[in-house]
Amino acid sequence: MVSNKILCVAEKPSIAKSVAQHLAGGNFNVRNVTGNNYVKNYEFDFSFGPPWGNCSVVVTSVLGHLTALEFHSQYRKWNSCQPGQLFEAPVITEIAQDKKAIADNIKKQARYSKALFIWTDCDREGEHIGSEVRQAAFEGNQRIQVKRARFSNTERAHVIQAAQNPINLDDHQVNAVSARIELDLRLGAAFTRYQTLSLQALGGDLADRVLSYGSCQFPTLGFVVDRYFRVKRFVPEKFWSIKVIQVRDDIKVQFSWHRSRLFDRASVIVLFERCLAARLARVSKMQRKPTSKWRPLPLTTVELQKLGSMYLRMDSQRVMKVAEELYNKGWISYPRTETDQFDKGIDLQRLVEKQTRDGTWGPYAQSLLNGAFKHPRAGRNNDQAHPPIHPVNYVARNALRDDDERKVYEFVVRRFLACCSEDAKGETTTVEIEYGDETFFTVGLIVLQRNYLDVYPYEKWESSQQLPNFILHEVFEPTEANITDGETTAPGYLTEPELIGLMDANGIGTDATMAEHIAKIKEREYVLTQPRGGSAGGRGGGRGGGNSVQQFIPTTLGVALIEGYDSIGLDTSLGKPFLRKEMEAKMKEICAGTKSRNDCVQETLEQYREVFVKTQQQIGVLKEACRKYVFGNQV
Repeated sequence: MVSNKILCVAEKPSIAKSVAQHLAGGNFNVRNVTGNNYVKNYEFDFSFGPPWGNCSVVVTSVLGHLTALEFHSQYRKWNSCQPGQLFEAPVITEIAQDKKAIADNIKKQARYSKALFIWTDCDREGEHIGSEVRQAAFEGNQRIQVKRARFSNTERAHVIQAAQNPINLDDHQVNAVSARIELDLRLGAAFTRYQTLSLQALGGDLADRVLSYGSCQFPTLGFVVDRYFRVKRFVPEKFWSIKVIQVRDDIKVQFSWHRSRLFDRASVIVLFERCLAARLARVSKMQRKPTSKWRPLPLTTVELQKLGSMYLRMDSQRVMKVAEELYNKGWISYPRTETDQFDKGIDLQRLVEKQTRDGTWGPYAQSLLNGAFKHPRAGRNNDQAHPPIHPVNYVARNALRDDDERKVYEFVVRRFLACCSEDAKGETTTVEIEYGDETFFTVGLIVLQRNYLDVYPYEKWESSQQLPNFILHEVFEPTEANITDGETTAPGYLTEPELIGLMDANGIGTDATMAEHIAKIKEREYVLTQPRGGSAGGRGGGRGGGNSVQQFIPTTLGVALIEGYDSIGLDTSLGKPFLRKEMEAKMKEICAGTKSRNDCVQETLEQYREVFVKTQQQIGVLKEACRKYVFGNQV
C-alpha cells in the first residue's frame, strides 16, 4: 500500500537542505544514506494544498547526473575497433558506480511514495537529470506520479510557491540533452581516437599525447588561432591626418578632421596647403543637446562571464563556480539564464529594500526607494525559465567565504541596483568649422547627473574639458594647424570577454557551458593565457595575471590542429563554428517539438561522418601541419 508520502529530489545536497529547511520550517529529521556521505534524507510533514494535501515528505538529492552513456564493453578499448565504427557502435546507459547508492536510495524512497517532485535546476541539463531521477523512481514504483518544481532561487516564499504549484517535466528538453550526450560521445571518441593514433605515430612530443577532440572545443580553439594569425600576419600601414588647434580663453581646443585619416601623403599635403591658403576658419555648425548614458540591461549568464573576466579579474569558469555557490547558499538567483528582462510581476523594490542594510551601497538603495527607482530596461531575450541574475537576499561581506565570493556578489548587487536606476544625464556641445575645403569638429561633454554610475563603478563617463564660447558663422584664424602621421596597429590577441562574445554569436555551447569549453582547451594545452601586455605563462595558463585581462595564445599544437583541418579542404572545417552551430539549432528544434531526437542525431552524424572520411583521406595534411608547427618550432 502506498502511503501519503511525497518524495522530493534535488540536483545537489545544498539545494535539498534549503528546500527542506523552508518547507519544514527548520523542523525535520535527518537520516544518512547508506553508501554515500554527502546525500541526506530530510523527513517532515508539509501541506502542499490541493490536490496533494497534507503529506509526509522526504527531501533528498543526487550529485548531478546519475547515469552515463557508454559504448558496449567491446568498443571501449582504443584498439578494439576502427575509430570510424564508433559512429554507429551500440551504446548503453549505465548508472555510474559511485552513484549506485544514490539511485538505490531514490528507488527505496519511491517504493513508499505516491508522488515524485523533481527539484533539479530548471534548465536543459536539469531536465535531463530529472528524467534520470524519474527512471530510478520508476524502478521502485512504476505507478508513482511525477512532477517538477519550477524555481529560480532558494528564497523561502519562492520555494513554497514552487512546491505548491508543480509542473510537468519537459521531455522535449530531455530529448535534446539526450541527443547532445550521444553526439558528444560518438564524435568525441571517433575523432579523438583517430587523430591521437594517427599523430602519435609522428613520435616526439606527440608519442604519448591524447589529442582530445570536442565539437565545441575545436571551434573555440579556432577563434583563438584565427586571431593569432591575424596578429602575426598584420602589416602596418602608414597614414596621415590634419589637426587644427585653437586657443581661446586659455583653453586649448583640438579639432579633428572629418576625413579622419588618409593613406596617401601627397593628397594630405595638397588638402593641408588649401587650408593654409584659406587662412581663416568659419564656424559652420554649433549644436548643444542633452545626452544620456544608458543604464545596463538586466544581467545574463553570458554578460556575467564576460564582465566578470573583464572587471573582476577572474576567468569565466571561476566566475560561474562562485555564482553557483552564491545561488546554492540562497544569496542570488539562478546564474544560468539568457533572460535580460524582468517580469512585471516581480517585486523589485522589495529586493532593493533588502540591500539598504549595507554600509557601502545601502544609502544608494535607500535613495531608490525614496523616489529614484525606475523599472529596468527590457532586453530582447527571455528563455521563459529564469529571470535575470539578481540578488535574492542580503549578506554582509564578512559573512561570505572569500574575496571571490565578495567580488561576484557585489557585482551582481551593483548591477541590479544600476538596472533599477535612472540613466546618466549630460550635455554635449559640438562645434564644426570649415577651413579651406575641409571640415573639422570638436565635441565637449558635461555630465550633469551621474545617477546609476554612482553605484556602478565598472563603467566610466567623465566630463571633458569645457569648451570656450564659439559663435555660429564667426571667422577666426586657427592658432595652429599641422599634418600628423601614424601607423595602423595590429589587433590584440583574443581576450576571454571577446572569446565568449564570439562563442555566443556563433552558437558554440550554451550560456551554461561556454566557460567549460574554454577551460578544456586550456587543460588540453591547446592554448595558454597571458595578461594583456605581458608574456605567456605556463602551459594551459591559469587565473594569474594580477589585475590584467587575460588573452589567449595558441600553443604550437593548437595551431597545428586548426591549420591542419583548415588545410584538408573540407567544406566545413572542424575549426570553424558552422557544424556545431547547426547542431545547436537542431537541439532548439527538439526543444520546440519540431524535430525528433533520432532525426537530429542521424542528420548530425552524417554531416560529421563526411568530415571524418575526408580527414582519413587527407590525414597527411594534418601530419604535415604537426611537423611544421610542433616539430619545426615555426610559430
